[in-house]
Amino acid sequence: MTTREEPDAANFVKNHYDPEHRRRSIRGARRLADTMIDFPLPVVAAVNGLAIGLGCTLAVLCDMVLMSDKAYMAESHVGIGLVAGDGGAAIWPQMMSMLKAKELVLLGDRISAEDAVRLGLAKRVVPAESLMEEAMALAQRFAELPAQSVQQTKRAMNIHLKKAADDVMDFALEAEYFSFGTDEARATAERLTKTISSLT
Repeated sequence: MTTREEPDAANFVKNHYDPEHRRRSIRGARRLADTMIDFPLPVVAAVNGLAIGLGCTLAVLCDMVLMSDKAYMAESHVGIGLVAGDGGAAIWPQMMSMLKAKELVLLGDRISAEDAVRLGLAKRVVPAESLMEEAMALAQRFAELPAQSVQQTKRAMNIHLKKAADDVMDFALEAEYFSFGTDEARATAERLTKTISSLT
């Protein structure tokens, strides 16, 4: 099933109409991705809902991803008129075949927790009521490992992601910046503005 996931409404509208806010948002997205990749300690994600757009990118940049049986992911940028600049275009081809990455990033289909595991985007599916308990247990296992060896091994493995980010993300984020000014993004901003107005 193909769906067009809604972005954070107020932020999307502000990014469309305010280029300076948009510039800060794009720079922040790059800093956030770099920080996730460079962070020395293992990071465990516990996804218990919707991981969409940037939220999806942040989950995938973690070292281990547990998803509840109620969660799903979606790389939603393209469907709302944006270039997938903050991770999808750069990182997803590192996780799966290029053809599969293109399908998921370009079409923005929802990815169930089970499919995320099959694709390599998550470690396992966990019942929602025990998700945090299992995530904390996994984090404890990391904490009990020898610190230098686990941190430097993580750093060595993340060089693959860092190279992808350095090679792709500058172009992709610049393209995302400009895509906020397109007619397609304006149509999304206008639709979201109407939605916000109807709720106030």
